[in-house]
Order: sequence, then structure tokens, then C-alpha cells
Amino acid sequence: MKRCWLMALMPLIALSLSAPLIAQQAPVRTPLWAHGAPGFEDRAGIPERVEDYWTKGVNNPGITAFLPAPANATGTAIVVVPGGGHQLLVTTTEGDDVGRWLAHRGIAAFVVRYRLFREAGSPYTLEDARADVERAVRSVRARAAGDGIDPHRIGIWGFSAGGELARMAAFSPPVPARGTPDAIDALSARPDFAILEFPGPLHAAEQVSADSPPLLLGAANDDACCSAPTVDLLQAYRKAGASVEIHLYAAGGHAFNLGEDTPLVSLQHWPQTVLDWLSDRGLLGQPAPVFTPK
Repeated sequence: MKRCWLMALMPLIALSLSAPLIAQQAPVRTPLWAHGAPGFEDRAGIPERVEDYWTKGVNNPGITAFLPAPANATGTAIVVVPGGGHQLLVTTTEGDDVGRWLAHRGIAAFVVRYRLFREAGSPYTLEDARADVERAVRSVRARAAGDGIDPHRIGIWGFSAGGELARMAAFSPPVPARGTPDAIDALSARPDFAILEFPGPLHAAEQVSADSPPLLLGAANDDACCSAPTVDLLQAYRKAGASVEIHLYAAGGHAFNLGEDTPLVSLQHWPQTVLDWLSDRGLLGQPAPVFTPK
């Protein structure tokens, strides 16, 4: 009798165990332009090179959507911009891994594959990379209703070189669109909030004011590349009277990402700091969603 009872429950147990796996939607990549980047349409079909943790040879820039389960969705979205020195994209620990982490916590994530102007033989410029990131923000805003996103709760999270591009999108006038502008180009490219994690020194003419997007900064003090630009942004925000929070860790070097590969407990807690900051901004939903354990 007991065996029969257990056998009857097995399908229900299997369903409950598999639910977290099927609830979150599978990631989908969409080109930023239907026929390729304007002015470079003939390069759209050139395949990318993907090895280990990186991607190179991006000729058809796009966004990969990591959407949360509807029951968990907060209505907030974040455009994730990986680093890599503009020579490659760290599409794992600064890209897709971040996208999955956000989606699992109810935040729609869109990871950008942008063009690399410092890659050997690249025909692209910094402005092309900027255009990709700005187009990504606009594209997320254009599809917000269909993805259950509040169009006024679209942020950006940039790592290292991606932090440079995210910084430009947040604080500088957008680059002019190449080719014939479409309906997406008419939308705002400015994110509603920004997370810059060890952003590099490249930046454009910035306009930091009291109404600049709320900003979270994270870097390690011993990061020779990127601690100084982080502090500079803090000072600009303080001078303007804008909303800013900084976590300048004593040590950790460059590229601590989500704290997945460091013995430093403070850096391991960085992801929770991000969630705390988002919660304090009212970006994690009211009431708080019920998250599925990972």
C-alpha cells in the first residue's frame, strides 16, 4: 500500500523538482538591427569566435534576453555590458552568467554583444561600440510592454570596458544613428539607473547633474586601471548633488565580477550589495516577489 502511494506521488514530486528549471525562460539573442549594423550590413554574416570565457569578431551586434519567470518578475530590466578591453567580450562571468543571476532574481536582463574597436583588424570605432550599447537600451525600451518591463525602470550594468560604454550611455549625449533612423532610434538611450563595476578610464563629454540616473559604483582600491575612474565619478556626482553609492574595497584587483572566484568575503558579498541597492531604489517590486531557489 505504501509503495502504491509513493508511486502515485512520483509524478508530482518530479514536477515540483523540475519547476525551477522550466519556469525561467530560455535565453534568446536578437540582432540590434534586422539587416546588420548600419553601414556594415555586408559583415553581418561573419561568424563570431567563441572560446572558453570570451567572444571575438562581433559583426552583427545583438542582445541576449534572460527573462524571469512571470511569477517572479519585478518589472525591472538591466542591460548588461561585458568588459574585455574592447579586444574581446567576457561573455561568461561578465555577461551571460550575470544575465542568468539577474533573471533568477526577477530582473529581466539583456546582455549586449557589441563591436570591438581594438580587436586586431577591426573596421569599427569607439562610436560604433557606443551606438550598439545605446541601441540596446532603446531596444529594451521598445520591447518593454511585451516583456512585462516598466519602460521607466531600465538600467545598465557595465563591467570594465563595458563600464566605459555604460558610463557614456548614462551621462553623454548619444552618438548620431548611422543610416536611416527608425522608430527605435526615436526612443531614449539613457538608462534610468546605472551600476558601474570597475569602469575603465575612457569617457565622453559628460553631463552629470542633480537628475542624473542613480548610480552604484564598485571597485577595488588596488585596481591600478579602474579605481581612479570610479572615484572620479563619485566626486562628479557629489558635486552635482546626484544620488550615488560607492563600495571601494580594500583589495581584490580587477574583474571580481560577482565574487565567484575570490577568497575575499567582502567581494563575495558584492552581489547582495547590488540587490540591496536595487531594493532601496524600489526596483525589486512591491510586494517583493517570491524567488525560486537556484
